[in-house]
Amino acid sequence: MQKSFTADEAELERVRAMGTKLGRLYSLLVNECNLLHLQWSEYENLFGTSVERIELLNQSARSFFRMLQDRLWDGALLHIARLTDPSASLGSKGKENVTVLGLPPLVDPKILPRVEKLIDFAENESKFARDWRNRRIAHRDLQLALGGTVTPLAPASRANVKRALKAIADVLNAIESHYLGAEIAYDFIHSTFGAKALLYVLREGIEARDAYDRRLRSGQLLPEEIKPRRPL
Repeated sequence: MQKSFTADEAELERVRAMGTKLGRLYSLLVNECNLLHLQWSEYENLFGTSVERIELLNQSARSFFRMLQDRLWDGALLHIARLTDPSASLGSKGKENVTVLGLPPLVDPKILPRVEKLIDFAENESKFARDWRNRRIAHRDLQLALGGTVTPLAPASRANVKRALKAIADVLNAIESHYLGAEIAYDFIHSTFGAKALLYVLREGIEARDAYDRRLRSGQLLPEEIKPRRPL
């Protein structure tokens, strides 16, 4: 039977197997990767699954969901960039970052070549996110905004994001497998009461609204419907 751990218990288990410094950094990275996959799952549930879902959002609150789509997209790219940034910030002596690039000095030499290779691949798969972060999200490149003769932003799509997520997860799972004999199924992380639950409520609400409009046009409102709408 599979054993369940609290977050604190999981960190203690990793520290026991990996040592304090690697175990604590690795635990932070796992938590970040879990959160990134959860947020990306919510993005895909809303905006990357079907035309029908997009229509549902447009019929409900078009401008709000467009803002949400942009914020979730930018957040995913920022998160990918952070996880594959240098292990220390330039110009900030002693300021270390929570990034997969901090793992190589801490891992067992037996898996170091494999981990370094996976990190190099994850860095490459994440280049597009760092370009967007540096020139559009965290900072706004003036010439790019003005349409000047500058290098366009790196192509970015849902497929790019998914490849970057897999590459980062592969780094972490190489360590998980070596020290703990298991892997984490990041692709299966989702929220029970998240975006999909919202979509069902929206669909039922739109159906109820359409039925109300039909009764209103036909002059057959129900008695309880002949009253002002309750404020929110």
